[in-house]
Amino acid sequence: MEIKRIEYNFSVCKVADYSLVELDSEYSFIGKTDEERSLVCMTEDVPLNVTERDDGWRAFRIQGVLDFSLIGILSEISGILAENKIGIFAISTFNTDYVLTKKENYQRALDVLDRAGYKIVGDKSNV
Repeated sequence: MEIKRIEYNFSVCKVADYSLVELDSEYSFIGKTDEERSLVCMTEDVPLNVTERDDGWRAFRIQGVLDFSLIGILSEISGILAENKIGIFAISTFNTDYVLTKKENYQRALDVLDRAGYKIVGDKSNV
């Protein structure tokens, strides 16, 4: 299975509302519950109306479109990273899963997954 590097810095945020979120950005993940409005976006796109933010995240995605019948892919990846004391922030979309790690753990996470048999693809120039 392939893991693709995403060459941007990300921020995990709470926002007052979504009115200032740049939904046309290449990456913008929003989530709303009865308790909060969350946003994960490229750090350069963090809106002015954040109420809390945590910068310093990097991301990779599981390449391809994952069929809903596939079981345990994210669990396996998160388990491998947990065994190596690497925390994650996971986001699932209709097509696939995205995994964020803190910037200081990013290359180590990719190295660990590479040793576990995952093929790492994408440019290394911005790591």
